Amino acid sequence: MEFKDEGKRKNNGNADTLYFNAFTEDLFTWDNDLDGDAVRHLRLNPDSTFFNGLKDLALDETIAGYLSRYADFDFDIDYETWKVSFRSGGAENIKISRGEQNIFIWCLFMALCERMLDGHASYQSVKYLYIDDPISSLDDNTAIAVACDLAQLLRRAASRKGQNGAPAPIKVVFSTHHALFFNVMCNELGRAKEGEPKVTHKRYFLHRPNGEGAYTLRATEDTPFFHHVASLAELQLAAAPSTGKLYTFHFNALRSIMEKTASFFGHADISFCLKALNTEDLALYNRALNLLSHGKYAIHEPTEMGEDNKELFRRILNDFVTTFQFDLPDVLEAPTTATLPAPAAAPAAAIATTP
Repeated sequence: MEFKDEGKRKNNGNADTLYFNAFTEDLFTWDNDLDGDAVRHLRLNPDSTFFNGLKDLALDETIAGYLSRYADFDFDIDYETWKVSFRSGGAENIKISRGEQNIFIWCLFMALCERMLDGHASYQSVKYLYIDDPISSLDDNTAIAVACDLAQLLRRAASRKGQNGAPAPIKVVFSTHHALFFNVMCNELGRAKEGEPKVTHKRYFLHRPNGEGAYTLRATEDTPFFHHVASLAELQLAAAPSTGKLYTFHFNALRSIMEKTASFFGHADISFCLKALNTEDLALYNRALNLLSHGKYAIHEPTEMGEDNKELFRRILNDFVTTFQFDLPDVLEAPTTATLPAPAAAPAAAIATTP
């Protein structure tokens, strides 16, 4: 929203950004027909500029084209009453799930983006797209499909030409906390495709280095971040003998990372990781990770580790990182590239941009 507001400030109150975020989803509200319990529909808020020119855009076919890739229900938009009804098979006026609702809204947004790229009069002032986490409530398969379609749209935005044939690209920012979605997007944008223009883009990880007061934007270079890789860097910071502070819940975090690593290699539990360490202390490591990563005290009542457990934790962490050869982000030493005020609580986010 700050990105959008900055655009307004620079353009005398006129918006230059078409955005998708939680506010976009709030423009759609359910009327569940509490009296008759039969005619349910989704209401669109016609007061929002998001729907400017919607009646004249002829979006239904484009929306349906996207929706058919992700879902098996149909829709009807009544532009006079600003209502959307849904049907599936022979059933009319059905209630769809939150995930299905989100994917319908996303398909409508993608259809709007296509008209914007076509140069429709309602979107002549748009210079930027800002897309924040379009895959909430979606399963991984749908998240991958959405990422592929969005990457295709971004390629078109990067190569867009104006009415006079001169280059007129739309600049795009997208942000997400979803590691799989981010990884697919980066791979799709970075892959050269025959007959299509290359998309120049930058990738960042939004990181709070000390947990208080500021965020930094860290370039990820050629390798997208995954949450467990960033978490390992945080654990190394906590385990630093002279400057770090280890709590019992750090065993829980390390176990979680090992479970994700084992799953990545197709194994059921962390025993795969422990056996790979090839250490005589295998039984000790296993007992520590099992006993010290359980119990509510680990998270809700943070307790600093004793010196023996600190030393044991450092040994396990070092053996794990060395054995699996993680290429960890340089979050301990690199200079700050941008600083943002930190909200009370927020997840780490990965941010990709196309200039």
